[in-house]
Amino acid sequence: MIKSINIQDARFPLAKGAGSDAIHRDPIYSYAVTNLIDDSGLVGTGFAFTLGEGNDLVCKAAQFYAEQLKGKDIEELMSDFGSVFNRLSNEQQFRWLGPHKGIVHLALASVTNACYDLWAKKRGVPLWKLLSDLSPQEIVNTLDLSYLEDELTSSQALQLLTDNQVGKEGRKQIITQGYPGYDTSIGWFNYSDEKVRENCKKAIAEGFTAMKLKVGSTDPQRDIRRSHIVREVAGDDVKVMLDANQQWTLPQALKICKELQGMNPYWIEEPTHPDDILAHKTLADAIAPTKLALGEHVPNRIIFKNYLQTGSAGFMQVDAVRVGGVSEFVTISLLCRKYGVPVVPHVGDMGQLHQHLVLFNHISMGHEALFLEHIPHLQKHFVHPVIIEGGVYKTPMEPGSSCDLKPLN
Repeated sequence: MIKSINIQDARFPLAKGAGSDAIHRDPIYSYAVTNLIDDSGLVGTGFAFTLGEGNDLVCKAAQFYAEQLKGKDIEELMSDFGSVFNRLSNEQQFRWLGPHKGIVHLALASVTNACYDLWAKKRGVPLWKLLSDLSPQEIVNTLDLSYLEDELTSSQALQLLTDNQVGKEGRKQIITQGYPGYDTSIGWFNYSDEKVRENCKKAIAEGFTAMKLKVGSTDPQRDIRRSHIVREVAGDDVKVMLDANQQWTLPQALKICKELQGMNPYWIEEPTHPDDILAHKTLADAIAPTKLALGEHVPNRIIFKNYLQTGSAGFMQVDAVRVGGVSEFVTISLLCRKYGVPVVPHVGDMGQLHQHLVLFNHISMGHEALFLEHIPHLQKHFVHPVIIEGGVYKTPMEPGSSCDLKPLN
């Protein structure tokens, strides 16, 4: 039984320039942490990601949700977690603050992720294995598919998972091969051109075959210059992604994205406001075959459904510490599988949780094992930090979701 809860406001200042983008110039990586302690002493840890101020508000909302789980048995809870998620996300006093977005949905992510961590620890297995060993029906039981009935009913989700049982054993090779990573910290916005150049060389030496540059400068020529620096150092065989972090209006994006196509970007990420689905559709059509990567700031499965319906995104970057947690991440991954759109998560968790989820996506859904973002800045704060060797994530084997943090000062 879940005996007690503990909510923590964890904030981690970064080194100069690290984490900076066109919008967030001096971020403080922060987690609203939920700890669920059961009567055997196991602690389930989950969190949502923020950038500093406001993290305390997410913590307060997480406290509200977590209190409702006291006295619950984790196995019983997870056997019908889709209903639990639906009830909590539609809680009448909190729903007005969303619905299904903002502070309250981030808080639900923190609590949901703690449930999945506790579940895996209770079974004594890493989360990727717990999820991959579940039957299609058991997976569907963890999902809230409300508002998706026009695209994905429970029976359709079950059929999709059942169909992808074919080839599952062969896909388990990824466990020993490891999951490819991409280096997202070579080109933070505030880094000098020379530092970007040095970081590119270092990433290649470390075995990365993909990397990302932050763009969105007030001077577009700075973006063009820096993107060509990365392409020059990386060569033609390395995938180079560009990330504007929502900085441009649609007219600006139409102009600059066409100019940036000259360096052959693998994708252009978050070019404009994340709520403007039709603007992304217009841009995607204008710059094809260059693809857009979207989802870092998309808060829930319904908006992801709309992006898929309009064909706006070539890659979906759903983040389990931004949407409602693991359950909603899996739901969105199923939608993406239906549409044949790759899932390449944004890693507000620094890859700790998502290294499990991409393995599950590949093994149980047949998603391509493309690559997973790697951000190294908080590794020293985790009990079991991600391990990357030769540009590849090594499969975690400890029970749980790898989200345990070392004691906060």
